Amino acid sequence: MAPLYRSEPVSTIPQADYLNTVVVGETAEAPRRLLAFAQRLERELGRRPRARDAAREIDLDLLFVGALIVHGPGLELPHPRLRERRFVLAPLADVAPDLPLPPDGATARRLLAALPERPWARRLAASPGA
Repeated sequence: MAPLYRSEPVSTIPQADYLNTVVVGETAEAPRRLLAFAQRLERELGRRPRARDAAREIDLDLLFVGALIVHGPGLELPHPRLRERRFVLAPLADVAPDLPLPPDGATARRLLAALPERPWARRLAASPGA
């Protein structure tokens, strides 16, 4: 698991900053089962239906599963905004900086270096692995 980051929301709706991290692991589970598990966890942790960009109690995203490419209802892999989100790429670069990401093998380190400074994401000093 990567360290925690505090980041500004990517929304036009005023809301508090978010805490973000990523977890990299291996599994034999099918992507749709992983997504169903994440959604069940969100509900158990109190997530309620909201407007698209409104603040959420928790938000778990399935970012990628190996080199798998999926474009289907309810699941898109890799995550369609993975490459433009500093709050995802910064913690990913902490734990797997040179992991090739689909579809072209670009690394989190390289993608992060190409992003503009805003929106920002700051690593929290007291986070795990810091």
